[in-house]
Amino acid sequence: MFEIIKWPEDMVPSRCPIHFTNELEVAASPETIWSLLVDTEAWPSFYPSIRHVELLNGHETLCLGTEFETSFAGQDVAASVQEFEPFKRIAWGGHSKTSLESVAYHAWIITPTGGGCHLWTEETMRGPLWIDLAKKAPDGFWLAHEQLLAQLGRAAVEKEASLAA
Repeated sequence: MFEIIKWPEDMVPSRCPIHFTNELEVAASPETIWSLLVDTEAWPSFYPSIRHVELLNGHETLCLGTEFETSFAGQDVAASVQEFEPFKRIAWGGHSKTSLESVAYHAWIITPTGGGCHLWTEETMRGPLWIDLAKKAPDGFWLAHEQLLAQLGRAAVEKEASLAA
């Protein structure tokens, strides 16, 4: 049974015109997946279209309340970590820096399995910028997250293999 995402009231799927989920079984431990998700310096190696992440207020890794800036889908985004349960769940919410009403909430659930873990990611988005991008490429966000999961899974398996060597 998967844990339920703790959606902010204005970002629940029924209130957002853009909502998608992606999932993947990964032959890597929840700890390895977690280590990659909270290390924003590693993001460009597996996160499609992310080129930089800047943690604000002196943070060196993600934790509850960490504010950060990044780029996603060619847009500069300001976000903060809003859920943080080590090795189980993390979520961040934010907005486009050029369209403050264009907001998103991206959650991750990590569930241990006999062969590694199950990754579940779910995102809601609303606002004119995200809607315009979705109209241009209706499955673009979902496909980007499919690629993200695949690349994150590969990075985790490779990290564990290198540690075992």
